[in-house]
Amino acid sequence: MATNAIDPNVISAMNGAAASRKSESDDLRTNFMTLLIAQLKNQDPLNPMENAELTSQLAQINTLSGIEALNETLSGIAGQIEAGQALQATALIGKGVMVPGDRILVGEEGVTTPFGVELEAGAHQLKATIIDGSGQPVRHFDLGPMQAGVESFVWDGTLDNGALAPTGSYRVVVEALDVDGKAMASQALNYAVVNAVSTGNPPLLDLGGVSAQVPLQDIRQIL
Repeated sequence: MATNAIDPNVISAMNGAAASRKSESDDLRTNFMTLLIAQLKNQDPLNPMENAELTSQLAQINTLSGIEALNETLSGIAGQIEAGQALQATALIGKGVMVPGDRILVGEEGVTTPFGVELEAGAHQLKATIIDGSGQPVRHFDLGPMQAGVESFVWDGTLDNGALAPTGSYRVVVEALDVDGKAMASQALNYAVVNAVSTGNPPLLDLGGVSAQVPLQDIRQIL
């Protein structure tokens, strides 16, 4: 379900899971105490349970209680983190973002959507090639050196021959080279607008068909 608020069904499910875990822990502790009491009642009078053994079993009960309290605390923290992620995601609705992808859209009068590049290490030279719908390269760029990280660029919508590119969908291919001219790892990025958020773990961003639904960690830049 796409929404700009946290789905109450998600919160209900989280609360139900926490209640189920607490019930199981209570049952386990009750059974443990029942067995201990039965053991004390039926022990051999000539060979009673030693104090150290009784203390050890009581310590196990305390350990179980401590683990239960820790689990409840961690469950609460996890729930707060998930709710925070959902709220953070809804704040992006209507904003433009750069995510992994190679799509560029060209509109009227050569207006284009931005494209971007992500590099793990700085490149001595960065090149980009625009590919049309038939797979033919129509524009080549020399973008110069680039430091490690993310940068976005805008194609002016013109072809290598100076004409305006027809409206439609294009692809960008990026190539990063080191000082010796050897290819380096690079990731092309495309522009999209966040239309909605699908609640879940993790929440997914609906980018309106430009890219598939993506999690928050796929966003490389907010424009």
